[in-house]
Amino acid sequence: MGSICSAIGRGINSIISAIAHVIMAIVGAITNIIVTIFHVIGDIICCRCFGSRKRSGRSSGSTRTSRRSRRGVL
Repeated sequence: MGSICSAIGRGINSIISAIAHVIMAIVGAITNIIVTIFHVIGDIICCRCFGSRKRSGRSSGSTRTSRRSRRGVL
C-alpha cells in the first residue's frame, strides 16, 4: 500500500514539476522580449544623443580646418 501511495505522489510531483517548467519557460520568454525591447529603445536613444554630439564634433572640426584653409588662402 505504501508503494502505491509513493507512486501516486511521484506522479503528482512530476505533473506539478512539468507545469512549473512550462510556466517558467513562458515567463522567461516574455522577460527576454521585454528586455530586448528596452535594449532597442536604449540603443536608439544613445545613437540619437551621442551620435549628434559626435557629428557636431566632427562638423566643428571640419569648419575649423576650412577656416584655417581660408585664412591661409587669404
